[in-house]
Amino acid sequence: MYQAPEKVSEAAALRQRGNDLLARGLFGQAVSCYRGSLELEPDSVRGHNNLGQALMRLSRHAEAISCFQRALQLDPNYAIGYNNLGIAFFEQAEFEKAAACYERALQLNPSFSEAHNNRGNVLLKLNRAGEALGHYERAMASRPALLQHGNALQQLKLYGAAVESYERALAVEPDNAEALSNCASALLSLKRPEEALRLCERAILLKPDFPEAYNNLGGALRRLGRYAEAMAACESALRARPDYASAFSNLANILLADNQLLEAIEYCDRAIALDPQLAEAHDQRGGALAKLGRPQEAASAYARLVEIAPDYNFAAGALASARLACCDWTDYESTRQRIEDGVRAGKPVVQPFTLLAMNDSPELHLQAARILAADQMPANCRLPWNGRRYRHERIRIAYLSADYHHHATAMLMAGLFETHDRARFETTAISFGPEDAGAMRQRLQRAFDRFVDVRNESDAQVASLLQSLEIDIAVDLKGYTGDSRPAILSRRPAPVQVNYLGYPGTLGLEQIDYLLADRIVLPPELGAQCSEAVVYLPDCYQVNDSTRAIAEHTPMRAEVGLPESGFVFCCFNNSYKLAPDTFAIWMQLLQRVPGSVLWLLGDVPAVVRNLRREAERRGVSPERLVFAPRLPAEEHLARHRLADLFLDTLPYNAHTTSSDALWAGLPVLTCMGQAFPGRVAASLLQAVGLPDLVTNNPHEYAERAFELATHPDLLRELRVRLAHNRASHPLFDTVRFCRHLESAYTTMWQRHQAGGAPETFAVV
Repeated sequence: MYQAPEKVSEAAALRQRGNDLLARGLFGQAVSCYRGSLELEPDSVRGHNNLGQALMRLSRHAEAISCFQRALQLDPNYAIGYNNLGIAFFEQAEFEKAAACYERALQLNPSFSEAHNNRGNVLLKLNRAGEALGHYERAMASRPALLQHGNALQQLKLYGAAVESYERALAVEPDNAEALSNCASALLSLKRPEEALRLCERAILLKPDFPEAYNNLGGALRRLGRYAEAMAACESALRARPDYASAFSNLANILLADNQLLEAIEYCDRAIALDPQLAEAHDQRGGALAKLGRPQEAASAYARLVEIAPDYNFAAGALASARLACCDWTDYESTRQRIEDGVRAGKPVVQPFTLLAMNDSPELHLQAARILAADQMPANCRLPWNGRRYRHERIRIAYLSADYHHHATAMLMAGLFETHDRARFETTAISFGPEDAGAMRQRLQRAFDRFVDVRNESDAQVASLLQSLEIDIAVDLKGYTGDSRPAILSRRPAPVQVNYLGYPGTLGLEQIDYLLADRIVLPPELGAQCSEAVVYLPDCYQVNDSTRAIAEHTPMRAEVGLPESGFVFCCFNNSYKLAPDTFAIWMQLLQRVPGSVLWLLGDVPAVVRNLRREAERRGVSPERLVFAPRLPAEEHLARHRLADLFLDTLPYNAHTTSSDALWAGLPVLTCMGQAFPGRVAASLLQAVGLPDLVTNNPHEYAERAFELATHPDLLRELRVRLAHNRASHPLFDTVRFCRHLESAYTTMWQRHQAGGAPETFAVV
């Protein structure tokens, strides 16, 4: 259509006027100018494009899309138009359409920096961070590309590289609050909360209503053990954005860390209501339910997590752990295979402790430990110990644990702490477990030279404390069990660091120098599957307290639900140690021994339901499984007198439960595995003089159990021998064990003082 030159000139003038108004933020007036220009020049590509941009500023995205599409009808090769149309689709959350628009813009103009940046942004939304990275690198000349480049790296879990990208963005623009906050997020993933804290504080000073910065601040404060401040930071995030699901999830994580489990679940539910796909909220919900002893509900939460995010770190293992805890063996073999394959591939699929109950391979146990160490230990952290050798009159030993209360570890070790030679050793308890006013806690507080509660201190602060106390030897009693804090010793606060008792295996952590073991739980040929040097104690690696009390009263069988007659097999192991193969052997024994029953712990309703169903499925009446509630330790030991034979589990043996049974006079039958956790009962039996109760394969285990159940004289002889050996053999000789342990400590210390590296040795 012909247009007079004066109309074209007038249309151009209106467009320029619209541009000026747009630049001044007068978007409505700009729209009027652009519409006026189009009345004079209806086929102007730039006119439709400019009108679309003004409408975008007014959040009138649907109208803007029509404008950009009209511009592209007029000029199909208009790269800027495709880019702007992509922006409009992005704002409408139509990410696939946006991606296609940016791709077309780049086909028309491969060096279009803004389109590269925008396509990177939409690919991040589509969880295609690897592709996004390439576009950001093409657009790297602009600051937004540097910032988003870091975001892509963070989505790819390349946190160190992300920090570098954010730092480059901050070098260009030091006061960019978003770059500061996002860099803090990456630092948190690198377990560097102190640095993250400083960046969050800077971001908030620059932008006081910045919810992401407050949320990251809450995460940093949580990791530093400053829970009240962390809660306040997340609440500030929610004031700025009331529907911020991640902040609710972060609050749940803080409450979970502070052991406020019911409150944590409430916040998880609020986060999930806002964002059903928020993986970390499902993870935290599962963790809280597991700690509350509600494993079936925890399994449901983890199943949802795996459905949402199949590759979420340790999710597959968390689901397996929850199912093991309620004896739900759904897809047991295929689950175990997937987890083992993941570990072999170097993926963070399972916590090492969970793997111990599913797998009997020392090689895989080491691999899983190394994967966890690489994933969760702080990178590039400051190492407090500076290499100096302390010169103290007494060797200073620090024991680190969350279990200084009525717990299996405390029951085993209390006598040892009391027996230490105070003339040669100064002992310190570093307690990061719950506050407790019980008798065991009071006993333990008296047993140490120094008892320090560090619940509210960060890992870095505890490491600095150990350095300030000039601890010679730090002993980790938790390893990778619940409520452990291996990141303390990963900072190398003490010149000699030891892994003992709590976790039956290697930690895969180079900062841990020694692992205490014996030649049964860890034969010398398996020493190569440990990252630590191995110290071989002469009798048994497990300490026991020879002063443990057993209640005098023995209940009647009827009082505990047992039949008046018939053979009583029992296993008081935690439910996660029960595996389908072992349970199948037990059911065969019940079928072969008329009138016999199996006595198990049954304080979780799901365990009772699932095991009775499994028994029935194997042709055994569910009533032949008898379930025992948890009792105080003295009463629990006393009820062992009602059982005839303790049946051990594999691949994870009875540990404290085995020594409980032996201390109470109940013979334990075990099947020895390949890895440390499956060889503990054999070590205990050897140390109490009953090696004939150690079998080497499932068939031998089953036949020996049947023999003992059907030959009362054999079982009677074992009981008599056990009663005699309990007082005469090394297993329950706390003083003897203590002297051997002190000899081990002395050798470690002397070797260090002489400048030698940690080295495997045996105590004689």
